[in-house]
Amino acid sequence: MSKRFAIIGLSAALLTTTTVLGQQPVVRTADPITRGMQLTDFPRTIKVTDNVYTYEDFHAGPEKFTTTNMFVVTDEGVLVADGQGSPAETKGLVDAIRKVTPKPITTVVIASDHGDHTAGNMSFPAGVRYIIHPASKATLNRQAAAMNARAPAWHLPAGAELVADRKTITMGGEEMQILFLGRAHTGGDLAVWLPRQKILFLSEIYLNRVFPAMRSAYPSEWLKALDRAEAMKANIYIAGHGFTETGPVSQEEILAYHGAMEAVIAEATRLYKAGIPVDQAVKQANWGEYASWTLASSQGPIAIRRVYEELSGQLR
Repeated sequence: MSKRFAIIGLSAALLTTTTVLGQQPVVRTADPITRGMQLTDFPRTIKVTDNVYTYEDFHAGPEKFTTTNMFVVTDEGVLVADGQGSPAETKGLVDAIRKVTPKPITTVVIASDHGDHTAGNMSFPAGVRYIIHPASKATLNRQAAAMNARAPAWHLPAGAELVADRKTITMGGEEMQILFLGRAHTGGDLAVWLPRQKILFLSEIYLNRVFPAMRSAYPSEWLKALDRAEAMKANIYIAGHGFTETGPVSQEEILAYHGAMEAVIAEATRLYKAGIPVDQAVKQANWGEYASWTLASSQGPIAIRRVYEELSGQLR
């Protein structure tokens, strides 16, 4: 598949490319083809506000949906939230940032420790400042040890800054808050809050129209993290997977995702309380409207098993 870069302007009311897409109703899906796009539209850079951008490239796998990063351009440099899933893909992100600004990347927030957001970290410039939750740092270190070497794709500099609760940084007059809203998709999910513009990047705490992925999740705590995010009343919520939405649509879509989480947990809980063995439960689960969401067939069984683990007290 050939790829090209596009820069797209995004306001609270209008999404534009060379044609005006925002004048048509948004198709609520994570699938680019159903949404009316072409695969060659990606990777793409979206201008969210005057100095805030997202970058979307495809997640590896048979179903096409985006892994989404955020970057903030300031007079003192660029902060990037999350990378992509390989050195080549993260290099694409770095190259896209260079097309927007000559300012250097100075800070990288590892909001999710999963490989589709970290396995290309070696492509960020040498000397960048990494910020990570202690649980995520421990996860990456375990993965490196399991590979019997500190492989570059997983390596974190010894001086990576740990944020267990919150940290406020200011770059070029722009205040940015690094927040831990609670265990959710992983044990160390971080969010990035831009208070001046009320933009909240949630990484994998929020998956836009992607079925709740619970491989290393804490299901009931994830719901509480979403409560905290919604209570912040952001103008724009940015997901770690799925499309960057206009402000009003993003506010609706995070609620839709919250509803999906509640429904999935409720269905798994129903089966658990009925005494149905987990191997049978994965076959009997009825996801209703969420069965059509991206990754439902692969992530549904994983969600059942993870909720069963939580309900039986196996999660710590």
